[in-house]
Amino acid sequence: MKWLLLTGAVLVGLILLVALVGACLPKRHVARRSAEFKSPPAAIWPVITNIAAFAQWRDGVTKVEILPDSKGKRWREEGSQGAMTFEIVEATPPGRWVTRIADPKLPFGGTWTYHLEPSGTGSKVTITEDGEVYNVFFRFLSRFVFGYTSTIDTYLNSLGKKLGDSIMIR
Repeated sequence: MKWLLLTGAVLVGLILLVALVGACLPKRHVARRSAEFKSPPAAIWPVITNIAAFAQWRDGVTKVEILPDSKGKRWREEGSQGAMTFEIVEATPPGRWVTRIADPKLPFGGTWTYHLEPSGTGSKVTITEDGEVYNVFFRFLSRFVFGYTSTIDTYLNSLGKKLGDSIMIR
């Protein structure tokens, strides 16, 4: 019986510690990653902005639905992270695309800014996440378990595969 109580107390203590650390972390964060590609910005732009084709090349995305009455600016993705709704905030071809999580029920939110620029004979693609994590437990996990850049890294690797490029993420 003592072991059961001790185990329960340790578990409660760990949960409280995670919540305390998560509450002390800032709600907002900025994460940025870049990768070099052989393709020019004009060739990459139609790939990253063709929302309907995301499920064909993005790891972790299994289904995409363009939302009706949104003029193609809002969509829902389904995949390994569940279902999420997004919207286009800005589209300036072929160099800048800004998207935002448009689902207030999620424990996180924010924008991704894609910046495409010529680099040598190809392109440099930089993605900047201006994120917020509302839930203290998810804030802890985002910072210490998943990392703020893991989703960006997955995206850039998927883009590299789609374009047939081997890339180095920085």
